Amino acid sequence: MHTRRLLLAGALLLTALFSLTTQAEETLRIGYQKSSTLLTLIKQRGDLDKTLADQGIKVSWHEFSSGLPLLEALNLNNVDLSADVADTVPVFAQAAGADLTYYARETPSPTAQAILVPANSPIKTLQDLKGKKIAVTKAAGSHYLLIAALQKAGLSFSDVNTAWLTPADGRAALENGSVDAWVSWEPYVTSAKVEQHARVLVSGKGLASYQRYYLVSTPYAKAHSQVLNTVFNALHQEAAWLKAHPAAAAKILSPLWGNLPVATVEQANAQRSYQIEPVKSSDLSEQQKIADAFYAAKLLPKRIDAQDVGTWQPGKP
Repeated sequence: MHTRRLLLAGALLLTALFSLTTQAEETLRIGYQKSSTLLTLIKQRGDLDKTLADQGIKVSWHEFSSGLPLLEALNLNNVDLSADVADTVPVFAQAAGADLTYYARETPSPTAQAILVPANSPIKTLQDLKGKKIAVTKAAGSHYLLIAALQKAGLSFSDVNTAWLTPADGRAALENGSVDAWVSWEPYVTSAKVEQHARVLVSGKGLASYQRYYLVSTPYAKAHSQVLNTVFNALHQEAAWLKAHPAAAAKILSPLWGNLPVATVEQANAQRSYQIEPVKSSDLSEQQKIADAFYAAKLLPKRIDAQDVGTWQPGKP
């Protein structure tokens, strides 16, 4: 009788452990940031949660301040899948040895980032940035825009004083005059233009394409292609909904973006393509340009091959 009880207890313990393991495997952990527009809308509207719930998968959402810590969390297996990050961010993650796979991208939106100066600033040209203090977020798309803009002007990072600031701190620094220029992206660019009357010195047009990439850990991509198909389709559907209902989308996003006026959010969204496509290795030529520029500026620890990453295609079993 005693042996039977021990066997029964052991069986119950194994069942409980199996149940916990299964439950862990059935949770999709998504990392996102405030500028992750499509997945933010998807989270708020709940469509993806419902679709995956029908497949027996629970979604947990994790917000990050910017793209670099988001991909660090992905590399450390603290999240399974990331929302969009600026094109520069995977370059830094790859240089750090992250095992990542691209599963989608937003096509270029070069006017969705810009170098901003106060309305009354004497800075009129890129050459005027020499010797000036410039706020920028490290490893963000705006970081590469600054490199490309300085290069076009015949300048380098040593010709300017860089203040590494988050978007919120960069905006405050431009407003209180502690920096001469600020490099940022939407919705911060439109907000600064509308509320601070900041002036766009240059946008990314002709300098940086500004593509946003969606990434997943390579082991997760290999094991959960059907989940990626579901997420990819949801992104497509949400992009179509946003383009068809820009005011409704802006109304949802406004309180999540610091209560920006709905009209400002709508204007900011108009600068993004929100066109979702799969990623092919042959599409990563600008990623290589970004990597080479950062390495030349001694901001990357080593050279990387931008095509030496995983790419996932929708529809695969």
